[in-house]
Amino acid sequence: MKQSLSIAIVGAGPGGLATALLLKRRGHDVRVFERFEQAAPVGSGLILQPTGLSVLAYLGLLPAMLARGARIDRLTGADARSGRTVLDVRYDALAGGRFGLGTHRAALFDVLHDAVVAARIPIMTGTDAQSLHAMGDGIGFDASGLRHGPFDLIVDASGARSTLRRHAVRPVEPRPLTYGAIWATLDWVGEGFDPNALQQRYERAHTMVGVLPVGRVDPAGGEKAAFFWSLKPAEIDAVKAGGLDVWKSRVFAVWPACAPYLDQITDFDSLTLARYGHHTLLPQRGERIVFLGDAAHATSPQLGQGANMALLDAAALDEALRRSDHLDQALDVYGALRRNHIKLFQALSLMLTPFYQSDGRVLPWMRDTLVAVAARVPPVPQILGAMVAGTLLDPLGRIGLAEPDWTAAAGTMGSAEAPTQEKA
Repeated sequence: MKQSLSIAIVGAGPGGLATALLLKRRGHDVRVFERFEQAAPVGSGLILQPTGLSVLAYLGLLPAMLARGARIDRLTGADARSGRTVLDVRYDALAGGRFGLGTHRAALFDVLHDAVVAARIPIMTGTDAQSLHAMGDGIGFDASGLRHGPFDLIVDASGARSTLRRHAVRPVEPRPLTYGAIWATLDWVGEGFDPNALQQRYERAHTMVGVLPVGRVDPAGGEKAAFFWSLKPAEIDAVKAGGLDVWKSRVFAVWPACAPYLDQITDFDSLTLARYGHHTLLPQRGERIVFLGDAAHATSPQLGQGANMALLDAAALDEALRRSDHLDQALDVYGALRRNHIKLFQALSLMLTPFYQSDGRVLPWMRDTLVAVAARVPPVPQILGAMVAGTLLDPLGRIGLAEPDWTAAAGTMGSAEAPTQEKA
């Protein structure tokens, strides 16, 4: 679009901050609104996949992320009783030297937030958007008794608990998933753990414990790990009532090597409960409002795509506005750019979740026998690698982005230099 738009972005998570940077750079008048009194990250560790890393490279932020994160080359899982490997997904099954980046949400937030501040994009905190209203030729929203606007466009990046989603063309709400997890960010323990892998142990599909290296939360800090234990959120009170030592004994029985991590957990307050839900909002728009990230599509974290999908949404919205002549067309183009990729990964996540978090016996048996064998036969390793990398259906090419030189990027891990990219 040739004209500059006035745009309100609701939510200061990765998707919202990346959108602010992209649209500001395009010349739009952008403001970010955050419900909390201080913009801050929510959650523990995540894996930035090649898709999300490519968007950060386009923003010029890949060097800062590589300096903090931990390179991830594979995702592994083993049966707790036999020790047999039943999951081994490798990025090197794909050409080009791709890898994932284990990072803490706080590190990703800091890098994006610092860039937003440097770009002089206003962030208004303590502003909880509740409802939309037409304001002349534009749109505004109410928050805490105040009306903000008018704006040409509102971008809802407020997460799975969005209060604005009811203004979508076809609104849907998340369906709660049975299983969630408790997380802790702990000091990295090198002995017995792969510094370049997400490692997990399973008891069928009802029990899973995992360790993910996430690098440094802040540049001057030590190496950290995200430690997680799957459970039903409905059972958290019973777990707490049983006592910390009882829970630690249960985890130790599943994976004794985790003892150094368990020793760092002194109370249940050290653990954060994560609840998961599933919904897919299509189309990702309403009248002068567009939805991205978990506000538009949320699911379980089994494929590790959440933050990466939000970053892809941000880049797609930027591209849609660039190539369109008017706003309504741009919102339709945005939906078209992301629709197939979102539908595919939402379906894959929904299909695969019961293999790793459910009470059944048949699906985990299939995972540990039939699937584990098939996963070693080409082209299955390549397909699994592309699923985890997020590169199925080439979401980057559709939005005019190309991947950076991964080999060059890998050579700069831990330093302040890494290659960036331009639009393809």
